[in-house]
Amino acid sequence: MTPDRIIRTFVDFYRERGHLPLPESSLVRPPDDPVLFTTSGMHPLTPYLEGRPHPLGRRLANVQRCLRTTDLDEVGDRTHLTVFQMLGSWSLGDYDPPQSLRWGYQLLREGFGIAPDRLYATVFGGDEQVGPDLPALETWRDLGVPVELTQRENWWSNGPTGPCGPDSEIYVWTGDSPPSGTPGTDGRWLEVWNHVQMRYHRHDDGRLEPLRRPNVDTGMGLERLEMVLRGHGSVFEGDAFAPWVRAVTALWHPDESSLRRVCDHLRSSVVVVGDGVRPANTGRGYVLRRLLRRTLTILWRGDPTRTLSDLPDEPFADTLDRFRQTANVTGVRLLLQDEEERFRGLLRRGRRVISRYRSRAPLTGADYRYLHDTHGLPRDLVDGLLAEAT
Repeated sequence: MTPDRIIRTFVDFYRERGHLPLPESSLVRPPDDPVLFTTSGMHPLTPYLEGRPHPLGRRLANVQRCLRTTDLDEVGDRTHLTVFQMLGSWSLGDYDPPQSLRWGYQLLREGFGIAPDRLYATVFGGDEQVGPDLPALETWRDLGVPVELTQRENWWSNGPTGPCGPDSEIYVWTGDSPPSGTPGTDGRWLEVWNHVQMRYHRHDDGRLEPLRRPNVDTGMGLERLEMVLRGHGSVFEGDAFAPWVRAVTALWHPDESSLRRVCDHLRSSVVVVGDGVRPANTGRGYVLRRLLRRTLTILWRGDPTRTLSDLPDEPFADTLDRFRQTANVTGVRLLLQDEEERFRGLLRRGRRVISRYRSRAPLTGADYRYLHDTHGLPRDLVDGLLAEAT
């Protein structure tokens, strides 16, 4: 299955069950949102999950581009990405969680053809505030899917306060041998779909108040699902990464971990720029700047003359098209190349400044603030230059 066919299968399945297509949102959140980027498909729906009526009704589905900086240091393994596409469905006070789980099982089995013995579910087993999620447990048992009970691993929240509740995660076996163990004991069980029951609102004091209108929110990563359906060893073998892998491999021949990180960071940078973000020293712009600098640091370890200007147009155009963005390829390329030149200049100045710190004891907080405020050197870059100098 290609990514386009996966999306069509998902959206058509839910449309047949009364879900209206929800327009996709930008990665950039409105000014009144404290979060910099859209982190999940439900993020733009927060007011409606808290009770406001949605103009499109109570059953919705879509595909939403998302960005998570929390996974940045895990990029390079076989499943984690900075920017990804999330397939989502919602019941805004309509059908109950067991119905969502039954439909999810039906779609995975009949729509995507996943064998039942490759499926495993995890369910919230209860804690000191909330009892075990018995409806989910009974639903999976009725469907013949094995279940592992957990605690905080199956409790979803949008932050320290706000909507929250138990969730049920669906795992698919990705090993070469027959399935064994559980999701908690064997990493070959890969989480692909999360069904969240938003039943509570958590207050500042930790108290849980039942929501007047419980909701169901599901989210499934497109790139992970493609990996499972096509039997790939990692998400980087999918169609969305093929142009980047070809280009980066042909130009620079990095090792596997470096290849994955470079491809992820470049692809993510293009999507972020495509939504109007520009490099800066704070906020969203700093996330973009950090992605590009991490990329260049990896590339320049092998050869400091490497440049992003050598990349062909194909991966840029393919990424903008896959994420349904209208940015101009030439404009995106020029912005990335300009940021590369800025970073080269900063490294030249930074090496001269850092040379004076080689013999010092570990830098203090005041040292880091001085280097940042006076010379524009962020802490992670200072640490990298110090390590390079030793």
